[in-house]
Amino acid sequence: MSSAYVPRELRQRVAEQARHRCGYCQSSEDVVGLAMEIDHLFPRALGGATEETNLWLACAACNASKGHRISAQDPQRGRAVRLFNPREQSWAEHFEWVDSGVRVSGRTAIGRAAVRALRLNRSLLVRARRVWVEAGLHPPVD
Repeated sequence: MSSAYVPRELRQRVAEQARHRCGYCQSSEDVVGLAMEIDHLFPRALGGATEETNLWLACAACNASKGHRISAQDPQRGRAVRLFNPREQSWAEHFEWVDSGVRVSGRTAIGRAAVRALRLNRSLLVRARRVWVEAGLHPPVD
């Protein structure tokens, strides 16, 4: 979570690379009707730079849940792992849609840690996903 100034051109490039979706919960700007925030993958508070290779999109809720963390505990194994990096890692490798696309499940330690730490199945988002699924707007097709 950061208030660092990100030039418009850079924000637009990052948004296009992220397909205008949150890198974590996969919510789309077009579906939620709100612009995503710029997430510093390696937080500024820990020395992360405001440069393209360190930026991705995140919804406000995922960005707030992530905060300044770079790791979280895998609930299955009880050990800390690096948080999912949507710029460098494949979402489908670490996560899958379950319950007809309304919930996210972690496939790996990284995925499980992110689901828990970022609250990817928070109740309001799950309720919204049900509506999106019924409308044919979710889950995203890559």
